[in-house]
Amino acid sequence: MLHARRHWENERMSSFKIQLQDATHAEEFAGATAFVGEDASGSFGILPMHAPIMTSLVIGLARFRIGAQAWHYLAMPRAVLYFRDNLLTLSTYRYLLDDDYMRISQALQQQLLDEQAQLAIMNRSLRRMEEEVLKRLWEASRTGLR
Repeated sequence: MLHARRHWENERMSSFKIQLQDATHAEEFAGATAFVGEDASGSFGILPMHAPIMTSLVIGLARFRIGAQAWHYLAMPRAVLYFRDNLLTLSTYRYLLDDDYMRISQALQQQLLDEQAQLAIMNRSLRRMEEEVLKRLWEASRTGLR
């Protein structure tokens, strides 16, 4: 019994759990041994038993490892990271998860290009609306002066 308890305590101290949450679903990974992400201050890493931390990740790729397996890559358009008591929680609007760095890099690049295109369309629409409002205000002020 004591041996099993020590094994559990050693396992707990040498790994942590990761919870990924977005607007539509959540996933959980046990046995994480490392996480690497980036916030406004730069790149950082989290290992088991890290001090509590809360930060906002920037747009881009993060990665984590389960045991000695290959890295899992995580693309996010920003996220809130919270680590406490060997539980890392990432909350974001949307994320992509893949074990292939090239595939997820391309997916992230495509996602950013799509979002840029949508933003450009929205900006053009807002500009047209502003022009129409200004035109109507100008016409109203002209007819009000007569």
